[in-house]
Amino acid sequence: ALAMQQMALDCAVAEWGQGHPNVATFHGSIGNVYRAQDDYDNALLHHQKRLDINLQVLGSEHPDVAGSHNDIGNVYSNQGKYDEALLQYQRSLEI
Repeated sequence: ALAMQQMALDCAVAEWGQGHPNVATFHGSIGNVYRAQDDYDNALLHHQKRLDINLQVLGSEHPDVAGSHNDIGNVYSNQGKYDEALLQYQRSLEI
């Protein structure tokens, strides 16, 4: 699954460039695969890339930004970092 997601990301970057919302979506998908594999560092890396792109392109009040915060919270929760998870969930809910 990861190889297919990475190939899709590469195609999306070639088509639209690094800063496109569709590229952000692929980063989120890859982050979810890494989270399912318990590879939390890479999961956070990709979810943070998704958040950064969405903030830049869509703005801080967009629902996709809320989803990014939620996904980051899920990773922190899986790691047992509940304070960090709670902060991300609260940011998501504020949007």
